[in-house]
Amino acid sequence: MQPLIVVNFKTYATAMGQKAVELAQAMERASNEHVRMVAVVSAFDLHAVKLAAPTLEVWSQHLDPVGQGSFTGWLQPENAIERGAEGTIINHAEHKVDMNHVQALMEQLPDEFPICACAADVEEAHHLAELGPTFIAVEPPELIGGDISVTTADPAIVSDTVAAVRNINSKVRVLCGAGVKDGKDVQTAVELGAHGVLLASGVTKASDVEAVLADLVAGLE
Repeated sequence: MQPLIVVNFKTYATAMGQKAVELAQAMERASNEHVRMVAVVSAFDLHAVKLAAPTLEVWSQHLDPVGQGSFTGWLQPENAIERGAEGTIINHAEHKVDMNHVQALMEQLPDEFPICACAADVEEAHHLAELGPTFIAVEPPELIGGDISVTTADPAIVSDTVAAVRNINSKVRVLCGAGVKDGKDVQTAVELGAHGVLLASGVTKASDVEAVLADLVAGLE
């Protein structure tokens, strides 16, 4: 199965509205048969991004396990899917939820809809693995948005998470994030047993997005 490069647009000025569309189109151009590229965009940008980059896989940044009706302000899954969401992340360090939220969301989503649950450490990854999401992304919060990749600062958390998750549920694949910036980080993550990476500022804040994306992909060819 192809390794993943998952780019979280967050709410960066360089990755919202028309800028989100342009970034998604750059990701679509950088995609090839060796890598599965995923854009994780604001709910406001789902539809526009999917229309502008139809071959790029697009995920939501969050979803809530609610139905249709009196749920003001919540992100309703069926509505997100209708607007172009093909997967979601959940429990990101910047938007934590409890395990019941993750479990209820998984029960509501279609079986083929990928969900990537984020974990701060091996222990949280262990608990999430018991629920069986498609992916678990391990991201030490102190390294998120920093200049040092988790693959350099704490490679053991990647390999230990891979081992712990495989021991619980071999179908769950592990991604790693926090400080990931270049193709070397991606290659190291894969060597440590991860299925790919989840990153944000390394792409969204790049002065030359095309060059960064090409570098990220190059390590997987």
